[in-house]
Amino acid sequence: MSTQRGYFTADEVRAAEAELFTRVPDGVPMRRAAYGLARVVAAELRERTGGVAGRAVGLLVGSGDNGGDALWAGAMLRRRGVAVTAVLLNPERAHREGLAALRAAGGRARDRVGAVDLVIDGIVGISGRGPLRPAAADIVAALDVPIVAADLPSGVDPDTGAVAGPAVRAAVTVAFGAPKPVHALAAAWCGRIEVVPIGLRLPEAGLRALDPAEIGARWPVPGAADDKYSQGVTGVCAGSAAYPGAAVLCTGAAVAATSGMVRFAGEGAAAVLARHPEVVAAESIERTGRVQSWVFGPGGGTDAAAADRLARVLATDVPVVVDADGLTLLAEHPDLVRDRTAPTVLTPHAGEFARLAGREVGDNRVAAVRDLAESLRATVLLKGRATLVAAPGHPTLVNEAGGSWAATAGAGDVLSGVIGALLAAGLDPAWSAAAAARAHSLAAGLAARASGDAGAPISAEPLLDHLRPAIATLRAFAG
Repeated sequence: MSTQRGYFTADEVRAAEAELFTRVPDGVPMRRAAYGLARVVAAELRERTGGVAGRAVGLLVGSGDNGGDALWAGAMLRRRGVAVTAVLLNPERAHREGLAALRAAGGRARDRVGAVDLVIDGIVGISGRGPLRPAAADIVAALDVPIVAADLPSGVDPDTGAVAGPAVRAAVTVAFGAPKPVHALAAAWCGRIEVVPIGLRLPEAGLRALDPAEIGARWPVPGAADDKYSQGVTGVCAGSAAYPGAAVLCTGAAVAATSGMVRFAGEGAAAVLARHPEVVAAESIERTGRVQSWVFGPGGGTDAAAADRLARVLATDVPVVVDADGLTLLAEHPDLVRDRTAPTVLTPHAGEFARLAGREVGDNRVAAVRDLAESLRATVLLKGRATLVAAPGHPTLVNEAGGSWAATAGAGDVLSGVIGALLAAGLDPAWSAAAAARAHSLAAGLAARASGDAGAPISAEPLLDHLRPAIATLRAFAG
């Protein structure tokens, strides 16, 4: 059974809230949200300062329901012995019941936060768009304490994660009722995510994240009756005399991702075999032998000969991953993909995406990757800290990497090899791309930690070396 986490748009959440209001008394959803917010804030105070009573919290209160959530949470914290000061950014439109509850509990409304241990951001909620207004931006810029955001960091778009100006950067975000796209697409602004249930009945999510346990459980490992052919044979056509490293990284990733056999076609065979002697190498695609998937593109060039190789690979009846130089060629010959009946996975970064789509990605990355997948009738993996995977007619998958360690030359070559191995094992293209992205980001994090310097950059070679431990970690999640 899938245990994917869903992310719900502002419109979907508002519709679910409207339905909730028909089932519970007025004010109950806000009290539930506020209680969860107060609980998380109290835990943060305890973790950061060693206690709750006697500490001080500031509230940044806007005019919407998020301001009410913050005020009610402040009243609850005040009853636990916390000194609470609220800055009302629009006093005439502050939530009346929440403000009355805060004052009744002994909280105060002032024109500045003062000396506090932590601040709650209740400026705007999921209906807010655009950057912080100047008065709020000035207050936020002057803060030097952790911020806990109510539902989402103010100034960050709830559906796209776009930041167009001043915004809150939270240490923790308390999501009310359900995660929103912002929590995956702008994780660097959200900090740690805590979801507080408030009783919403939600639809099927159009944006989802694979659960690590699900990935680990489905990752192909040899069974009692398997041999090297039944585990999946991955073909790699990558690299060149000028760029043999791309062939080494891409092929090595397919080996590490548990392909039963990896066959290599290209000019970099000597470099590949020197690092990975188990690979079966040939000079051309035709002499490679039967494969269950192809990986094409990294370091392979964009000349007429490379275009011919791409056309021959795409003319096969097996799944194909196209990356790097292959994407540049496809931008000139998109029908090579549109006319395929076998699955195709494209793995562009933002620049390659622009060449394929004829336009920049823009702020709405989810809509952009969905449109390109529909246009090319292919699975598209759009790289980034939040990697997105779209396939026509299916929910979009997201992998939030937790950092940008994989933003290094050659890392994409590794990712393509992992996807190819999963496709060779017969797994679904979108699932393969998203699962590979998860293993890839985990390997990058392990490589960064192994470097001994949490702030040091990594390179693609140690990322490749940590791929097997990353897969083992995912399998451990599955028990």
